[in-house]
Amino acid sequence: MPHETITAQPRQLKRLFSRKAALAETLLDEQAVDPLGPGDALLAIRRLALTTNNITYAAFGDAMQYWQFFPTGRPEWGAMPVWGFADVLESNVEGVAVGERFYGYFPIANLLRVQPGRVTDRGFYDEAPHRRELTSAYNQYTRCSADAAYRADAENLQILLRPLFITSFMLADFLQDNAFFGARQIVVSSASSKTAYGTAFCLQQPALTGAAAGAAVERIALTSGRNLAFVDQLGCYDRVLDYSALATLDPGLPTLYVDFSGDEALRERVHRHFGAALVHDCYAGSAQNPSFLRETSLPGPAPQFFFAPVQIAKRNKDWGYGLFNQRFKAAQEAFYGRVSDPRDPWLTVREHHGLAAAPALVDALYHGRLDPKEGQVVVPD
Repeated sequence: MPHETITAQPRQLKRLFSRKAALAETLLDEQAVDPLGPGDALLAIRRLALTTNNITYAAFGDAMQYWQFFPTGRPEWGAMPVWGFADVLESNVEGVAVGERFYGYFPIANLLRVQPGRVTDRGFYDEAPHRRELTSAYNQYTRCSADAAYRADAENLQILLRPLFITSFMLADFLQDNAFFGARQIVVSSASSKTAYGTAFCLQQPALTGAAAGAAVERIALTSGRNLAFVDQLGCYDRVLDYSALATLDPGLPTLYVDFSGDEALRERVHRHFGAALVHDCYAGSAQNPSFLRETSLPGPAPQFFFAPVQIAKRNKDWGYGLFNQRFKAAQEAFYGRVSDPRDPWLTVREHHGLAAAPALVDALYHGRLDPKEGQVVVPD
């Protein structure tokens, strides 16, 4: 197809880089954009979300290859992946038209050059050479006009919650699929995080993942003192405790630990408190701890990292893509509805205009200083 373009648009690429060894340290990089080659398209990023999930991507940037999606050309610096929406600014690709809107995985930037392949009505995959061996789910860009879960009036909710909620949905399904490893209670750290309470929301309503109602498993939230009131009013945990109250839990009851904090000292306390009664330690990721799981001599089971794409692949095989999509969409709609309920919202969206706002947000997210009731969206320049 002939080269398409929208005229009079800026061609300066602006990107936020994070220092790999000190994630709260960032810099804004700017450079000219080279002309597109055959098979290229240029996307203008219109809005992106910043959550603790993105800090987790950066924390595991080397171990899980997240830094490789958007190379910076600077060994000490990485481009933190985020989720957002972009419009096609220029295209040399049949089936990817200028002006179309796509949802997907982006750097914190105003532009992204991609090499669309496997183009279908649903969207395309970026088949740039450096991305071909990376996790396929993160290379997919979904055409909004063909996305049954897309709503123009809910874009902020989608980029804030959909990437987190797919983990919540799959984690709840994974735990149900394994009969909670025989646990009678589930202890959840960093219970104020959106992924944590999304998981609790799904466990509270097992039919959302297609699970039959089973034996009652108590959902216990661990959180900081400043977040106790927020977590308690969510209503999706059976009990809400300050971290200092861990020792009040019955140490002989079969217990499943779901770790969203990554706090190694807390993990040690959990293992030593429950000992042989700890049936499974599920590590779901961390914003504050940039270390990958390390070998320990703690009593009880070794922590196991939960990687949602593995459970997604399993359920696509078990259920088929259609049923999987149907169940996820229904659960997501239920979650969106509850989170944005005007009578008692769980989430208030704050929009920030310009990439210059991103460094302070990254710093605040990394240090856990943001209100858990707020969602942060950046609209690039």
